[in-house]
Amino acid sequence: MSTNLNSTDQKGSFFQDNQKSLIFILGAIVVLILLYIGYQKLYLAPRTETAANAMFKAEEFVLIDSLQKKAIDGDGSFAGLKEIADEYSNTPSANIAYAYLGGLYLRQGNFQEAINYLKKYSDTGSEIVDPLVIGLIGDAYSDSHDYKNAADYYQKAVGKSKNSYTTPLFLKKLGLVYEQLNEYKKAEEAYQQIKTDYPQSNEASTIDGPLARVQAKQ
Repeated sequence: MSTNLNSTDQKGSFFQDNQKSLIFILGAIVVLILLYIGYQKLYLAPRTETAANAMFKAEEFVLIDSLQKKAIDGDGSFAGLKEIADEYSNTPSANIAYAYLGGLYLRQGNFQEAINYLKKYSDTGSEIVDPLVIGLIGDAYSDSHDYKNAADYYQKAVGKSKNSYTTPLFLKKLGLVYEQLNEYKKAEEAYQQIKTDYPQSNEASTIDGPLARVQAKQ
């Protein structure tokens, strides 16, 4: 009987001793939730809208070769992609800017800068864009003759989404870098997967030549 009383007293003592701490923790959680809601509505939402407006002009220049420097740096009257990426981080527009910047720097042959920006991109759930960005990192490594890293990223791009556009595209690029690494069996497997799984793709229509080439080298 006395043991039960002692146990009850101990429990009561615990809650009494820790009541202030528990109230503080609960209060802190409420404050964090309110801060998060405020951040979303009062800070992030306006920034998202501002970034989207700035992005509209930059996107117009991305597709025009002669204006791609303006797309990256802006011209004083509008924000370029670098400014959008830096000033409006944590917004969808900044995320898109990372992908654009990576692609533009890749076209310019600035491979390390391309890799830096592409690696900042966060997945959006797109079955096309997400693997494309990963594959562009593979392109940057491949173009800089780092075939091992290129193979790693092409494999990631292949595994990211199974579709008839990006998957055979990066399977073929994967096979090509495996050839550069003299891994002809792996190259054959990549080419064969195109032929077997994506027979209607553009890559499948020209894959017999690469297949024969790697088979002859084994």
